[in-house]
Amino acid sequence: MSNTMHGGSALGRFVNELEETAIAVILGLMTLLTFVNVVLRYGFNTGVIWGLEAVTFLFAWLVLFGVSYAVKVTAHLGVDAVTSLLPPTLRRTLALVAAALCIFYAFLLLKGAWDYWANFANLPQTTGRWFPTGFEEMKRTSYRSWYEVVDIPMPDWLRFIEPWINEGEHYEKLPRFIPYAMLPFGMALLLFRFVQAGVHIWTGKQDSLIVSHEAEDAVDDVAHMNRED
Repeated sequence: MSNTMHGGSALGRFVNELEETAIAVILGLMTLLTFVNVVLRYGFNTGVIWGLEAVTFLFAWLVLFGVSYAVKVTAHLGVDAVTSLLPPTLRRTLALVAAALCIFYAFLLLKGAWDYWANFANLPQTTGRWFPTGFEEMKRTSYRSWYEVVDIPMPDWLRFIEPWINEGEHYEKLPRFIPYAMLPFGMALLLFRFVQAGVHIWTGKQDSLIVSHEAEDAVDDVAHMNRED
């Protein structure tokens, strides 16, 4: 059975399109920024000063999108030397246990990501150590939205947020809560993907969370063709 998920609900298809489009756009932007900076540096002895920081943020976004997308296409590596020897019923049970643990772990990551990002967005952190039991009471001293990145300038088209987030104060650089927003968003995508994978394992559409043996099968096919030659 193929481990790759196809079709699915409207929400699943939307998330598929979102992840695939975002990954393609981010890769394109990283390539373009790096290429332009190399040309400017070696051809004109100048450069886009904020290019390196922008590429760094884009790479972090790419990783976070990629983590959830890899769950969707079962591209995460794993060791199945033991589980492959088990009968199908027990193997499916262990896969469901693994999915449940991954869902719990992704939930913890989402809580931690929200609590970290909330510091920079003037939003309250959650209460509770393991599970959110509510939101903390916000105090004026807790506001962190004035934190800015190092080099990326503040785009003029985003200045409408200054009265809402920064009490009308002028941003010289991009506020950190904007690039950092990918943390809770990425963890929410990861949680969704693990829940989706768990449902697919339960319904028999998928048999594992880890990478399939398609690569090994392809190598065997090539080896078989070479022997025939």
